[in-house]
Formats: sequence, C-alpha cells, structure tokens
Amino acid sequence: MRAKTTARLVKDAGGFSEEIVFEKSIYEASPNNLREIVSKLSEDHGSALLVGHNPGIEGFIRYLTGLLEPMPTAALAVIELENERWEEVNDNCGKLLAVYRPKELTS
Repeated sequence: MRAKTTARLVKDAGGFSEEIVFEKSIYEASPNNLREIVSKLSEDHGSALLVGHNPGIEGFIRYLTGLLEPMPTAALAVIELENERWEEVNDNCGKLLAVYRPKELTS
C-alpha cells in the first residue's frame, strides 16, 4: 500500500502522464529479480521508475552503480544507464546522478 501511494504521489508531483503499472513481484524483490523485471520493459519506454522496498532497492542500486546508498522511506535515486536496451541491464552499467532523501530536502 505504501509503495502504491508513493508511486501515485511521485507521478502527480512530477507531472508524469504515463500509466502506473503495479508489478507485485517488485515487492521484497532481490536485486537479481529487479534486474529481470527491468530487462523485460518495453523499448517504448525511455525511462522507468521503480518503487519498492529494502533491502532489494538498495541492492539494485549497488548492482547498477557499484555504490552503496542508504535509501530510507520515500528516497529517490536517479540512475543513468549506459545500455541502449532494457534487456542489456547488467552490473555496473549505471551512473548514479542524484539521491533525494526526504530528511535532506526538508532541512
């Protein structure tokens, strides 16, 4: 429920027009499972927003970037991938551009 609410809030705040797709397998997914989910995204999508829970999300960020980043509730990491296609997502294929944590934004 919390992840669904977060996804809706981010969509509204960001002004995104795309439909939210709720993928139940993201909940408590391992980094490898998250990689599998992302690798199956349609090439029609130039970007994606995953909303999930730890430790999977932190592990997936580490898998993509090689960096260990704490991701408290409602944190957002922006990662640029070097790949041309979603199916090519692999370890260390991404660059962490930014991390937004609620406490840091309100301080």
